[in-house]
Amino acid sequence: MAHLFSDFRLKDVVLRNRVAVAPMCQYSSDDGFLSDWHLVHLGSRAVGGAGLVMVEATAVSPEGRISPQDAGIYHDQHIERLQQVAAFVRQQGAVPAIQLAHAGRKGSAARPWEGDGHLSDEQGGWQPIAPSAVAFGAHLPRQPRSMELSDIQRIQQCFVNGARRALAAGFEWLELHFAHGYLAHEFYSPLANQRTDLYGGSFENRIRFLLETLAAVRHVWPERLPLTARLSVTDWTTGGVTVDESIELARRLHAGGLDLLDVSHGFVTPDLSGIPWGPGFMLPISARIRHEAGIPTAAGWMITEAERADHAIREEQADVIMLAREMLRDPYWPYHAAKTLGVADPGNILPVQYARAVG
Repeated sequence: MAHLFSDFRLKDVVLRNRVAVAPMCQYSSDDGFLSDWHLVHLGSRAVGGAGLVMVEATAVSPEGRISPQDAGIYHDQHIERLQQVAAFVRQQGAVPAIQLAHAGRKGSAARPWEGDGHLSDEQGGWQPIAPSAVAFGAHLPRQPRSMELSDIQRIQQCFVNGARRALAAGFEWLELHFAHGYLAHEFYSPLANQRTDLYGGSFENRIRFLLETLAAVRHVWPERLPLTARLSVTDWTTGGVTVDESIELARRLHAGGLDLLDVSHGFVTPDLSGIPWGPGFMLPISARIRHEAGIPTAAGWMITEAERADHAIREEQADVIMLAREMLRDPYWPYHAAKTLGVADPGNILPVQYARAVG
């Protein structure tokens, strides 16, 4: 029976354990270039013993950034700094991963600690694009420009170019961001997609952008390396995406070359009142998708205790546990979890420079 500290093989990549550092935006880049902050932030979590360390949502085009300070992968010049991060993470025994993203109508925003609202052009903002000219609302009121077919083709090529750069930088695990109200999720959700062409309306049309983008990236991303996606599998509101729809989408993504689904939820509208917040609340949905769609899953959200994470793996609710805030609180969560779970010689989770001192 698998457990939290058993290894996990996906394609030719093996994680030393099932603990993953989820992609967390740091808003600390300049024109997309990773900074020393990223090297220390991500490197310290690799030192802490995680099996997978994923770089934050990394924009495939300049207008695909959430904020002007987002990480980017739209210039070949970005590769060198990305390469430094990937190499250090690998040296610590973790698998380096990266998430490719486009913010859609949520782009051109200030950093969270600077108000989190849309920036004007004078403030360094830009015109967001989206499937439909429908604003997110609340603190993001700017109406996006509805994408032409040429825009769709251009952005899909940006994802392909981003995948090529990620490979050149040495990443071994690639995730496509199809969640949280960003561009791909905006195509998927009828709450954001009001198109009347082949990319809107029916379920078949709303998933077209996701399937086409996956196929294009799969063509250039090596078969030996995992290609995954984070998907908002429910919008938690009437008229939005449902879990049943997402199970069918997961089946089609898997048939199209997706190796694992990172199960997430929501954030396509400002209304979060329908979300049943609670410890591990996404795990039952992850289990459904894993078993009914026949695809490995990763899951997170309010998992803080080692016992809950281990139970999720043992009960086949997920194959990988994604940790975000808890890894900010404690970069050495894997070591402390191993001690809590009675793993023999938990010090082996840490690098030798630390293990010899703490045991």
